[in-house]
Amino acid sequence: MEYTKLGNSDLKVSRICMGCMGFGNAKSGIHSWTLDEEHSRAILKRGLELGVNFFDTAAGYQSGTSEQYLGRALNDFAKRDEVVVATKFFPRSPQEIADGVSGKDHILGLLDRSLTNLGMDYVDLYICHMWDYHTPVEEMMEALNSAVVTGKVRAIGISNCFAWQLAKANYIADKNGWAKFVSIQGHYNLLFREEEREMVPFCKDQNIALTPYSPLASGRLAKKPSELSKRLQEDTYAKGKYDATKEKDAIIIDRVGELAKKKGLTRIQISLGWLLTKVTAPVVGATKVSHIEEGVKAIGVQLTPDETAYLEEPYVPHALVGVMRENP
Repeated sequence: MEYTKLGNSDLKVSRICMGCMGFGNAKSGIHSWTLDEEHSRAILKRGLELGVNFFDTAAGYQSGTSEQYLGRALNDFAKRDEVVVATKFFPRSPQEIADGVSGKDHILGLLDRSLTNLGMDYVDLYICHMWDYHTPVEEMMEALNSAVVTGKVRAIGISNCFAWQLAKANYIADKNGWAKFVSIQGHYNLLFREEEREMVPFCKDQNIALTPYSPLASGRLAKKPSELSKRLQEDTYAKGKYDATKEKDAIIIDRVGELAKKKGLTRIQISLGWLLTKVTAPVVGATKVSHIEEGVKAIGVQLTPDETAYLEEPYVPHALVGVMRENP
């Protein structure tokens, strides 16, 4: 395993972050394909054995059961100060806004709920799950800073935003002497590279860590096109992100397979090996022990300039999808 600093923070993280969206009660959230606690624990334990110390979950994953599974497993298998735990919070709901719940109360209330779910006194990285268009940036950043000041959070990050939004938030935080975002968790993989337009160069300039989600395009870069899985069949959210460009993306998927065969590696190793040359630590979701094992093996993959160009050449611009297209 290799380790690195998470942007401008003092957090030392493994180059592979284990994404825990696949863990949780399948009857308690929007995903029907998530793993029960027994199977989740086996994957978490294996990840720790392989040197993974960075784990990402969210309050919204399966009604908090992902956080609960993760917290109990880490309590049994690891020392708290040897792991880096990230969790995320959603913006206020329309009902909360109608009821007059402030942005600050919402953020700090969800933090306390996450800490209860995790069974922890603090989280290492607290992430805004997506840009909040209905809360003043100053209010959001002040609330997050107060969480850092009280010791409940060590560092803050954001997910699903534009580069200008990240720049604005950090400018306001810097002007007020508040904690700034040290990481961005965006949608970035061989099939979706829109982050390279502005977010990637901005983060490199500001030493903000890139910890992208969906590094394997929800499994599409990990399997032959003919192979199916429960997630590929039932993950309607992922279908909304990738089905519209299926034919164009198939060229890249085929090239991943060709290069994997040529180098005696797996599709996962090729896809993650490429991404690891671009980012700090991809968030690798795992629903099998083999998934995290393959993810860790990708750290040692080396691609030549010609091989990298071969993978990148077929890419065409993609429309923004998922959360990023839903902003007002």
